[in-house]
Amino acid sequence: MNIHNHSARYGRYTGGPDPLAPPVDLAEALDAVAEDVMAGYSPRHALQEFLRRGGRNREGLDDLARRVQQHRNDLLARHNLDGTLNEVKKLLDTAVLEERKQLARDAMMDNTERAFRELQLQNLPASTAAAVNDLASYDWQSGAAREAYERIKDLLGREALDQRFAGMKQALEGATEQDREAVSAMLRDLNTLLDKHRRGEDTDEDFQEFMASHGGFFPENPQAVEELIDALATRAAAAQRLLQSMSPEQREELMNLSAQAFGSPELMSQLGQLDDNLRALRPGEDWTGSERFEGQEGLGLGDGTGVLQDIAELDGLAEQLSQSYNGSTLGDLDLDALARQVGQDAAVTARTLADIERAMQDGGYLRRGADGDLRLSPQAMRRLGKSLLRDTAKQLSGRQGRRDTRVAGAAGEQTGSSRQWEFGDAEPWDVTRTLTNAISRTAAGGGTPGSGLRLTPADIEVSETEARTQAAVVLLVDVSFSMAAEGRWVPMKRTALALHHLVSTRFRGDKLELITFGRHAQAMDIEGLTALPPLREQGTNLHHGLLLAGRFFRRHPSMQPVLLVVTDGEPTAHLLPEGEAWFCWPSDPETIRVTVAELDRLGRAGTQATFFRLGADPSLERFVQRMVRRVGGRVVAPEAGNLGAAVVGEYLRAHFRGQAFGDSDWAS
Repeated sequence: MNIHNHSARYGRYTGGPDPLAPPVDLAEALDAVAEDVMAGYSPRHALQEFLRRGGRNREGLDDLARRVQQHRNDLLARHNLDGTLNEVKKLLDTAVLEERKQLARDAMMDNTERAFRELQLQNLPASTAAAVNDLASYDWQSGAAREAYERIKDLLGREALDQRFAGMKQALEGATEQDREAVSAMLRDLNTLLDKHRRGEDTDEDFQEFMASHGGFFPENPQAVEELIDALATRAAAAQRLLQSMSPEQREELMNLSAQAFGSPELMSQLGQLDDNLRALRPGEDWTGSERFEGQEGLGLGDGTGVLQDIAELDGLAEQLSQSYNGSTLGDLDLDALARQVGQDAAVTARTLADIERAMQDGGYLRRGADGDLRLSPQAMRRLGKSLLRDTAKQLSGRQGRRDTRVAGAAGEQTGSSRQWEFGDAEPWDVTRTLTNAISRTAAGGGTPGSGLRLTPADIEVSETEARTQAAVVLLVDVSFSMAAEGRWVPMKRTALALHHLVSTRFRGDKLELITFGRHAQAMDIEGLTALPPLREQGTNLHHGLLLAGRFFRRHPSMQPVLLVVTDGEPTAHLLPEGEAWFCWPSDPETIRVTVAELDRLGRAGTQATFFRLGADPSLERFVQRMVRRVGGRVVAPEAGNLGAAVVGEYLRAHFRGQAFGDSDWAS
């Protein structure tokens, strides 16, 4: 029997978004975006701000940008650019010391020659580069000294190549003359290829032939000549920035030493030609920048070039994280670079933020309006309204101390609506819909014909009934500048959203009109009110708002009119017959007269009115008290944070007229 061993290889998934990853939780993002939208920001700006700040337990773009900047600062603070010069000086000192030892112990040497050689060594220039060049023709008597000096030339050659081809310093350590000739041949062929490409005369075959001959020098494995040029130009530009970052003295020393690289001036000529080709082919690279290194850890030319590449990559990440350029999205983030520079956890955070950005748009929570701007979608409004209503229910329950009582639909005529049965429901079954659900479920599950029909709790729907007269409800909200200035703008919108969700989901037989009043009044849908920016115009035209409320009530004559007014100031404007608004502060007597007259008309029509007074203005308190006395209404003076619970509570009070009510049914 033959047994075949099969081995499996496992590794981190690198093919883009993980297909097995759970979907991102958008609740926190949606709440944060909606809060900013209600404060007056555009949805796009609100989403960007959330992504910048991050969540309760998640870093944001600003946190990642700080980590990127900190890593950049650390690189500059840790390193200096003396590495190659210091290494050359150590090798030079070793060579001179070994040569002096040899001269001292060589008893056979002519004393005159010994003196001459000692004088040469004693009078070497202070400049390391000049000393190395002076010793280029010196006839070393010590083998150890000769080896140390040859290592200088080898080091300079490997460093010069490492500047242009990462890893070459290590790869050529201990290289033979044949290895060096292979490098020289590669450089000649590379410059020939780039020359032809500059003239537009190269072909794909030229590139393929080059890679076939010299591909081992390029671990990046470029697939086309443009990819090859990109990789080389990025490195070469970093090498130029490295030289610009040196002091003039350091730069001069290295330039003087370069002639000793491998003992072959041809190498530097080939590298100079390569730089010229790359600069012409990629002029957009940063060839002239510089950085200020202030640390103690010396860098060689190759390693220093790598650090300059890292700094350039960090700068690119900083720009991507800023999202400040036109058309920017988090899909632009180079996650591999972020993981490489800052850590894998940073890449995971960035991927999650990108998923949130994408899901907020692709998931239907943001949509583009006719003007091209992003807006909160109806789906987002429903989800937000449900969340706000749930919060309002908790406030009501805590404030009133009432236990859960299921009164929605507990008495009265059926509304024609139904909902899924929940444990504890005492409402009558909607038999038709219950049986339809059971039949649909059985058919979808492939039930056997003739096996009968079985009901499950999931099939049951109960009929909703009216415990009260249907209501035509107007929520009049003050949008004068003081509402925004005093921090009441967002609570006002949260209140409207919660009430709108309650009416549209649990009291669908009612009609709700949202009316804003500032210098003028206007009816608005919930999307428009939510996106309304703070208005800087002065004026509190309650008169115009009451006129629009009366028009709405007259369109629904069979319903109980309910008026809910949220305001933080006395009326300071009223509507003139020709449609213009008359503004006066302090309040003009005529403004008060026409406002009171309009409220009286609503009162005579049986309107239940409640005023929600925000703030502690004594004149406003006196005004609303006089108003409600005329129509038998109520005044509620909540804090801004409790406004939603106050308005929803009054709406429910108008429905149930003294009956106990709970929160779990209507807030679900």
